[in-house]
Amino acid sequence: MTAAQSDLADLSRYVFRAPRWHASLAVALCVAAVVGVASFDSTTGAVAPIAELRIVGHDAWQGIFYVWVPTIVAAIATTGVDRFLGGQFTPNRSALLALAGELLVVAVLVCAAVFEMLVGLGQPFIFDALIVGLASVFAMRLLVVMAVSRSSLPVAAIPAGIQTAVAAALLFVYGGTYRYVEIGGPVFDGSLRPYLIRTEEAPAALTGLAPRHFSLLLALCALYAVGVHLFLAAIDRPWRRSFGVSVLDFLRGFIGHVAEGSRELEVFFEQLGEEAIVPVTVLAFRRPGGEEKVQFVLPMIHPGPMGEIGGGNVPTRIARQTDGLAFPPHATAGHDFNLVTEREVDSLLEAARRAHDRIDYAPTASAGVRVRAGEASVLGQRFGDGGLLVSTFAPGFADDIDYGVGLTARARARAAGLKDALVADAHNSNNGLSGPDLGHVTPGSTRSFDLIEAATEAGERMVDGADGRLRLGTAWDRTEWTTEEGIGPLGVRVAVVAVGDHTTAYVLIDGNNMEPGLRDRLVAALDEVDAAEVLTTDTHVVNTVEATNQVGAAIDHDELEALVSRLVGAAIDDIEPVEAGLATERTTVTVFGNDRTESLASTANAAVTLGGAFAVAVTVAVLAVSLLLLVLT
Repeated sequence: MTAAQSDLADLSRYVFRAPRWHASLAVALCVAAVVGVASFDSTTGAVAPIAELRIVGHDAWQGIFYVWVPTIVAAIATTGVDRFLGGQFTPNRSALLALAGELLVVAVLVCAAVFEMLVGLGQPFIFDALIVGLASVFAMRLLVVMAVSRSSLPVAAIPAGIQTAVAAALLFVYGGTYRYVEIGGPVFDGSLRPYLIRTEEAPAALTGLAPRHFSLLLALCALYAVGVHLFLAAIDRPWRRSFGVSVLDFLRGFIGHVAEGSRELEVFFEQLGEEAIVPVTVLAFRRPGGEEKVQFVLPMIHPGPMGEIGGGNVPTRIARQTDGLAFPPHATAGHDFNLVTEREVDSLLEAARRAHDRIDYAPTASAGVRVRAGEASVLGQRFGDGGLLVSTFAPGFADDIDYGVGLTARARARAAGLKDALVADAHNSNNGLSGPDLGHVTPGSTRSFDLIEAATEAGERMVDGADGRLRLGTAWDRTEWTTEEGIGPLGVRVAVVAVGDHTTAYVLIDGNNMEPGLRDRLVAALDEVDAAEVLTTDTHVVNTVEATNQVGAAIDHDELEALVSRLVGAAIDDIEPVEAGLATERTTVTVFGNDRTESLASTANAAVTLGGAFAVAVTVAVLAVSLLLLVLT
């Protein structure tokens, strides 16, 4: 992950899951009741406590009627109207948006009331502020509806205007505005008049609204709609020029995934993706009778971009489809090799099955060897004529290894005499989203040559190493830690390989990288084995909301160390004779593509930076025009 990609990922902290619709409406109800008590004070002097309580209840009811009714109507109607028009609003989103609109109006009125008390502009100023607030609610809802449902402005204006329209209708009827309209004769049949003028039931604070207020509301809504259109057109232009897609598609999918768990984001990624041929390598261990015990499955893709979108949940999918205990380590691939949809995982699983069917098993292996070159360290072990190589840059900090670097390291290990090789990135030491490049191992870098040199020497030493009878023991604990704490559903898995009197432990934690120093602490604690490495799967199910959620950031290090030590001991007790083999198949999948992730991140970050400034400029401009209209009318 580069700095630009980390900046984009870090924006996820601003997104949250939409609460259930009934929770949003309950909050809106409480706010409306409080507003009613504060705004519609019906007490006129000293009264009995019971009577005062009754009056307060009446005021609260008025707040619920005039403030909450537009909110609940908008919450219920927006979903139906938007979906009828081809949109994708959910009840949770509708209720949350309606609550946001209610809070916006309340905030505008509170600020106006405070300003009026300080300056003394009178009740007309409060009415003007109310009109501006209702128009602002329309603008906010229009922006969100267009972003989420990808509707055109005229279509999006229909569901976006529900809350403002209902509030305006209540003000028209209970504010007595119809009296101004019927001057010179009734507009409608007399039987409708009682339903169009209900001032006797309204609080005095609502009387005095004239037709000009509603004309002004229409004018402001039109003005704000133009502002929303200009804003969206401005931030959308770079996306269409660079990628041929709309930023609204990305925004809708991103919000939909994080707020609702939808897969709309995959539709956007499919428009950007390109085909790539990737190796899928399987290292399998089975008991002499043929029963599968362990499979290391390594598709050469990156398990991203986040959550279960694309390949974010590849490790779990592999574990579900694998016979025996699955070990899906992280491959040498970066975000350019994110799968665009979860459907692409099926191609990887099929390739893994084909590779497994071609495995030639052998009962012998070499002892594990540790090779260090520069910053790179490789733990290698040969099984039959194939080899397992696990790379790390610990105690230094590193993130992903570029696809080309990994392919080169694999080729050099094979050139040393191995028939096939599984090269895994331990992905076990990083200092978070800080620094200029976040430890990305790119072609031509010093680290890339360190890794290639270490893989070459490890391959040579593995080929020259003496064969011994192969034995294997395993252990697994799902753990009680959650994805929010940085641990995925595969928990902690341990495989201990014994060749002669030499033991090598492979500890796989279902997480995304590790806190600095934790890997070294865990390896140092495993004094019951001769060699060990701790790996993470780089699963992105732990990164739904948090851009960084590394192993050890939210859990106790002592508890993790105790768990790993216990599992290694259990795996040693489980050691039994096995035979192993390794094979690779290739498959074609659709991934983000070369430099697409970086271009996407750069464009998105620029849009956020410039979009914020442009949004302020547009807001100031429309408010200035609004003020001019208020003065002229």
